[in-house]
Amino acid sequence: MTNKQRAYLSSLAADMSPILQIGKASLTPEYTNAVDEALEARELIKINVLKNCFDDPKEIAQVLSERTHSEVVRVIGRKIILYRAAKKPTIKLPQ
Repeated sequence: MTNKQRAYLSSLAADMSPILQIGKASLTPEYTNAVDEALEARELIKINVLKNCFDDPKEIAQVLSERTHSEVVRVIGRKIILYRAAKKPTIKLPQ
């Protein structure tokens, strides 16, 4: 993913509110499945890491990216933005 594509997806996610939250249980298989389903439905999602989660948000983003075969767009503070193109993509990435 190029910097231009990353910036474009980040600008799209700026208006979004987080649809999932990671708490003190951190990453469970059920949570990974929920992220996978959300990516299939929306392509671009924002996740909030709560303060009671002691894991590093960047590490959580990397693990989620590997498990769901998605791209980490950006990690800002305790917010994670993930992207995965759907079978019929609705988001057109710039070249």
